[in-house]
Amino acid sequence: MPPWDKGDTFVWDLNTKKRRLDRMSISDKTRKSLDKIGLTSYEIRTFTSLLKGGELTASDLSQKSGVPYSKIYEVLGTLEEKGWVGSDDSRPTKYFAKSPSTALETTKQKQELEFKNNQNIILNELIPLYEKSGTSERPDIWVLSGIVNIVSKVLEMIDSCKNEVMIAVPRASEDLVKQALPKLRLLHDKGVDITILISDTIDKDSLKAISRVATVKVKKGLFGGGIISDKRYVVILFGPEVSDSASADMVAIWADHAGLAGFAREYFEYLLKDSKKVE
Repeated sequence: MPPWDKGDTFVWDLNTKKRRLDRMSISDKTRKSLDKIGLTSYEIRTFTSLLKGGELTASDLSQKSGVPYSKIYEVLGTLEEKGWVGSDDSRPTKYFAKSPSTALETTKQKQELEFKNNQNIILNELIPLYEKSGTSERPDIWVLSGIVNIVSKVLEMIDSCKNEVMIAVPRASEDLVKQALPKLRLLHDKGVDITILISDTIDKDSLKAISRVATVKVKKGLFGGGIISDKRYVVILFGPEVSDSASADMVAIWADHAGLAGFAREYFEYLLKDSKKVE
């Protein structure tokens, strides 16, 4: 594999008239991330060369980045449109890299707007077809009974969580959080966003331990509860007042359904509003 395919660029040294290797100072991990958010290989080379070299003309930039001169103006134009590069009014024009944080925010806003526009177009045409077909969704929903089955499913959800987990814990389920604590520590170390809403009856030592790995809020008189994982998987405890139920009588539903998880998440955030954050 040629070196430049690994992130290296050969450029001409005008003094020796030989090619020399100009190594870019970004990791493969960062390069792949830039690629995933929509920057091409030429755009990445151009932007990183500007970060490294400061203001440059198109000609100088072509030499430093290894992007062919026949392509450099097109690449600079797309980078300016995407919000990653700026230019001045000098002759010849000089180009400069914008702040990566500003560029990323611009890209994020454009992608969100584009997604929203495409979503509206898709839904406006396809929802009527779906409704006309008479078919209905068949979400995967299970009824869980007994504390053992419920705990097993909750721990399984925590194990598989990738980005975010939200847990509401009534008094009768405080032991569940204690059992899950080692797994929550692992999620915390992986950078998973953990939010726990818990009854004000929990003991101080347990509350302190949980607070080390999660954002914890306390709510007086919390009844019912559940867990939402990655905005998709949800367990909801229901039935008579859960805090007074015997463990054998506890009942819950588990669902792999984004709509139901979204509804549960909205209710969870509603409960968070009048709860007290643990510092």
